Amino acid sequence: MNQAPRIAIDAMGGDVGPEVMVGGAAASRADFPDLHFLFFGDEAAIRTEIAKHKNLSDNVDVIHTDGVIAGEDKPSQALRRSKDSSMGLAIAAVKQGDAEAALSAGNTGALMAIAKVALRTMEGIERPAISALLPTLGKTDVVMLDLGANAECDAENLVQFAVMGAAYARTVLDIERPRTALLNIGTEELKGTGILQEASAQLRAAEALPLEFTGFIEGDRLSRGHVDVIVTDGFSGNIALKTIEGTARFVADLIRQAFTSSLRSKFGFLLSRPAAHLLRRTLDPNNHNGGVFLGLNGLVVKSHGGADANGVRNAIGVAAKMAMADITRKISTDLENFPKQAIKDAAE
Repeated sequence: MNQAPRIAIDAMGGDVGPEVMVGGAAASRADFPDLHFLFFGDEAAIRTEIAKHKNLSDNVDVIHTDGVIAGEDKPSQALRRSKDSSMGLAIAAVKQGDAEAALSAGNTGALMAIAKVALRTMEGIERPAISALLPTLGKTDVVMLDLGANAECDAENLVQFAVMGAAYARTVLDIERPRTALLNIGTEELKGTGILQEASAQLRAAEALPLEFTGFIEGDRLSRGHVDVIVTDGFSGNIALKTIEGTARFVADLIRQAFTSSLRSKFGFLLSRPAAHLLRRTLDPNNHNGGVFLGLNGLVVKSHGGADANGVRNAIGVAAKMAMADITRKISTDLENFPKQAIKDAAE
């Protein structure tokens, strides 16, 4: 893109709403000063928050609507009410070309349902997937997908997820040939289901793709930094994500208890404060916020519902980077270059 992208924001989504969504947009101006924001929701509430941030005095539009998709709404309910909702209008702005990306911290199921109906899946993609960056011990984060959009997947779905995940890693992590692996119960080639075996064969045969397929990876290696993209179905991916997040909170709470158990431990905390700060920063989900719906004819980013302004800032950063890199075109090009004959030979 030659100009800074326009980001459509569902200002009413999430646990807090306009305060955090507008505050995150203001914070993101430090990273992307030329971003144009379109806020959808209660105009009075949004403008009250905008007035608190001088750097939002320009390149901002507010589109009023009373409609809000609630956290407990089922996808079918959200679809019926999407036309006049802040979430639905933000996605519609992408469909109509008024924005390059939409961001919401609202109901994930509703957001995916509305996005799929409004934007449709890309040619060559059967199902969109939710992808996000997770922290590792390596030099960069790891891209993982699917994180909950598709409970059941066939081999073709997993291969398409690999293509999309690699495009994501090339865009956000700046890795020319991302190391890509399938999540499995073992690393041996004969381990896993027939679906995993078939997907592995196809990816091994697809030498023309801009990725390096490394085989299978086990759950205890997700955060080691050995690969750049981890591919799985939405059922396993969502369990893995929630387990990682729960473990992070457990470790943080355990350390806090240990450092407050006695005067000696409190003194030890003073000495180890820099290390504790690094740990807290690494485990903080706000620093890895921004799940991307890949495989749609348009860019949609999901923020954690409980994200703070810094978390929203990071999610906007993901949306901006993906929009400027034209991620949809990259995925389309990779799919066109996929050696279909090699896939057929591998399947046989």
